[in-house]
Amino acid sequence: QVQLVESGGGLVQAGGSLRLSCVGSGRTVSSYAMAWFRQAPGKEREFVGGISWSGGRTSYADSVKGRFTSSRDNAKNTAYLHMNSLKPEDTAVYYCAASSRLLSNIKREYAYWGQGTQVTVSS
Repeated sequence: QVQLVESGGGLVQAGGSLRLSCVGSGRTVSSYAMAWFRQAPGKEREFVGGISWSGGRTSYADSVKGRFTSSRDNAKNTAYLHMNSLKPEDTAVYYCAASSRLLSNIKREYAYWGQGTQVTVSS
């Protein structure tokens, strides 16, 4: 199994930046596509961005394209989400997820999930 732990959430002002980290439990993490989802109160969990197992492909939701960047360091079993130019509508609990299949924006494709980290953006 794979265990994932997110960190880096917090309270920031609009226009600020934040970096989220997701640390995996073992060597198998290096062969997984890693993605980020978020869930705001009253809304469904939605895809934010992700990166393929090799790091050769990334994908982003239109709402964050150009502002967020997904990266990974397989030697550290860690995935990152760099968030810039944050907006109040980015406020949500952010989750990292791992899939043994290709990078996807469909949440049911991901078998492993972290516990989430809260990101709050003030106006």
